[in-house]
Amino acid sequence: MKLLSFIWVLGLFMLPQSSGSTDVCKHTGSCNECILSSPSCSWCNSKNFTKSGESEGLRCAVRAELLHRGCDEDHIIDPRGSVNVLQGQPLSKSADQKTVIQLHPQAINVKLRPGEQKKFRVQFKRAEGYPIDLYYLMDLSYSMKDDLENVKKLGSDIQKALHKVTKSVHIGFGSFVDKTVLPFVSTVKSKLENPCPHRGERCQPPFSYRHVLSLTSNLTLFQMRVSAENISGNLDAPEGGLDAMLQAAVCTDLIGWRNVTRLLVFASDDVFHTAGDGKLAGIYLPADGHCHLNSNSEYYQSNMYDYPSVGHLAQILTAANIQPIFAVTSSVVSTYQALSDLIPKSAVGELKEDSSNVVNLISEAYNNLSSTINLEHVNLPKGIHISYDSHCSNSSTMGKTQAQCSGVKINQAVSFDVTLWMDKTMCPGGKQSFQLRVLGFSEELKVDVEPLCACACEDEEISSDYCGGVLGNYSCGICSCQKGHSGKQCDCPLEKHNNDKACWDRGPLPCNGHGRCECGRCACDIYFRGDLCQCDDTSCERYEGQLCGGITRGVCNCGTCNCTDGYKGSDCGCSKNTSGCIINGTECSEHGHCECNKCKCNPGYYNKWCSECPECQTICKELTNCAECKAFGKGTLKNNCSSSCPNVNVTLAKAPLSIDNEKLCKEKGEDFITFLVREEGGFYQITVEEKQEAANVTKHLILGLTLGIALIGLIIIVTLRITVEIYDRQEYKRFQKEQSNAQWNELNNPLYKSATTTVKNPNFIE
Repeated sequence: MKLLSFIWVLGLFMLPQSSGSTDVCKHTGSCNECILSSPSCSWCNSKNFTKSGESEGLRCAVRAELLHRGCDEDHIIDPRGSVNVLQGQPLSKSADQKTVIQLHPQAINVKLRPGEQKKFRVQFKRAEGYPIDLYYLMDLSYSMKDDLENVKKLGSDIQKALHKVTKSVHIGFGSFVDKTVLPFVSTVKSKLENPCPHRGERCQPPFSYRHVLSLTSNLTLFQMRVSAENISGNLDAPEGGLDAMLQAAVCTDLIGWRNVTRLLVFASDDVFHTAGDGKLAGIYLPADGHCHLNSNSEYYQSNMYDYPSVGHLAQILTAANIQPIFAVTSSVVSTYQALSDLIPKSAVGELKEDSSNVVNLISEAYNNLSSTINLEHVNLPKGIHISYDSHCSNSSTMGKTQAQCSGVKINQAVSFDVTLWMDKTMCPGGKQSFQLRVLGFSEELKVDVEPLCACACEDEEISSDYCGGVLGNYSCGICSCQKGHSGKQCDCPLEKHNNDKACWDRGPLPCNGHGRCECGRCACDIYFRGDLCQCDDTSCERYEGQLCGGITRGVCNCGTCNCTDGYKGSDCGCSKNTSGCIINGTECSEHGHCECNKCKCNPGYYNKWCSECPECQTICKELTNCAECKAFGKGTLKNNCSSSCPNVNVTLAKAPLSIDNEKLCKEKGEDFITFLVREEGGFYQITVEEKQEAANVTKHLILGLTLGIALIGLIIIVTLRITVEIYDRQEYKRFQKEQSNAQWNELNNPLYKSATTTVKNPNFIE
């Protein structure tokens, strides 16, 4: 019986000591709670998996542990996520096809378990000749007068430049000035009719934003409509351009935006009004982001809503997939560059004072924008998290919150690995969707996400006989009892279930907090045993990170390590073997004793075998006189060398000695002597260098060097002192000479006037 108990305990601890993951799973009471606790957790639905007195929470553990504890593979419930491509048309080679495919795949389904990560790859390839919509939005304030004249002539040039990259180009036109209230424009009647600064000129009345021409491929119509435009004017420097951009983005049908590359060219020579500026005119309502164009295609609610904020405008433009190009003069480039930094997929170009370079500016900006590929997510549901790995032509970035590749050429494919994971907050919502898209392009990848938050058990039985008939239902290996009953098979009435006095010890919780009281008995959690779950089989001391040093050294039994033969100690970390302490047949060089197969040295000795002793007389000092007398007939033992050194044999070496496994000594006798010592069974073999260094020569050399250095130092100090003395004397003589030559004459300042004035009365006679 004792042998069986030992084998059970031994098998129980094999898994936790090797995997280290037993604490990952919470030992919950149902399959659904188990799989939600961690993506590593599995549930065993075998009916007889838990034994009497064991908690049903033991069914929740990592797969390897369940298998080890006897759960059959067929009874393990461990739902895993998956990625299935629903629509995956291949990438197009050019835009000549009826349907251009630049993004692959187009739709996928992802099944996710909370905490589990799933990865899929998205590819994008720029197709040659992809269609373009270009909407030219122009500032018609008076300072743009010469620019308007040039734009009237540049319609065909813009279209020709864009025809170099695509055959399908649609161009539209819109204009803006500012809100028609003070302090933005003059509200004097004459100025509202003609805001030109000079009386002889004619300007059109001010307006906020006017849509002039919807996107069209008819170049003649473009030139005709733009030629009919006239300049206007306002009072302050900033313009109402952000109002115009927002309306041009949200009035999709009126502008005529297609599902193609959308460019909005914003031309101005001054800065812009933003949210809050409308309060100067008493306008407090924030921009609502809706289209407000009347039958004349003018923004008629301009004086009701404030200017949009930069963040709001960026959101609108991104949602509409519009890429703005700011064509502005040099004086405001820095301002619009700061604006561009806040708007994704936007560009800034420096416009000449007369807009003559606008065609080149648009071409360069389009090439830069189209060669930068930004993959982003839209409408990401709460509870889903995402990261991107970008694989560009010449570099890769991993684990970023956004994906980007720059310098992408036409027909060059780039790929992005998208990693998804979700938390438990998404479980109540069921299946949800979001989109992935490349900024500036109309295609989208639809991602359907199905949460795996429940166990799909096929053994469900209503009013199961195993669960006492009508007392409970059976599912996933356990009974779900009706109200008033509990227990493994619903065999515990409520009045007995509440009687848990037998489950209490002295602690504050029943079963010492390591189990549940069921029908007056403790059902212990895993690794706890005993009538009151008081025995913890994971609380033993650890050696090298393992309980009781691992199963080769010992096993943990109720908080105490039971060590195997050959090991001892509270953590079984002490080996009884002494082979690690033996050297040359002796234990610790006879200068210590062996503990746990390691030498513990006596005071004064150290190293692995206690063979070194800095304060002890070394073998070199002991043999110096013997080596000197036998090699050279010198030293204190020269008269009785043989009798004093019977166990020493000395040989002379002409060449310098080299260290092998012997001990090299350099000691001082009458002279300095260098020799090697090798011990063989208590007999010393000494090899001495034939060349000796005389001790007195060395003394003289050291003394000479010391005196020489001291003399040189003294000479330097004396020289410096004499030099300073001579210099001081010369300076003092010079000072005395200058003092004797000085002439101190009293002079009056011609500008000085005395503070006392004396006036005499000529009529006064003393």
